[in-house]
Amino acid sequence: MSRNLGFRYKDRGSRPQRCSGGRNMNLTEALDKAVAALKAPLEPMDREQGWTDDLRREIQEEISVNRSALRRHGPWMAAYLRPRLDEWMAREGVQPGRLHEVVMNAQTRISDAHT
Repeated sequence: MSRNLGFRYKDRGSRPQRCSGGRNMNLTEALDKAVAALKAPLEPMDREQGWTDDLRREIQEEISVNRSALRRHGPWMAAYLRPRLDEWMAREGVQPGRLHEVVMNAQTRISDAHT
């Protein structure tokens, strides 16, 4: 599976072109980092902070869907994404820590991209 990191295609025969703007690349990088962190097995400290395997997978999937939408449709799509991962983690009783910080960074980047 090829990865389209920050590239846009005009049509099938075109070569990739870099999307302009550092803000969009920071958004993509933040989402990539969050997905990578959430794909890894939970550490004992993560479990102590309230993370479960199911919650980790569900939040990773949500971020992956948002990332795919942004890559497929472009940065303007951020205006339609309203992640509420902070509320979700609070409901589940997740405490601040490594994964919480990465997820909140991803949510903040998505929110900042449409303002």
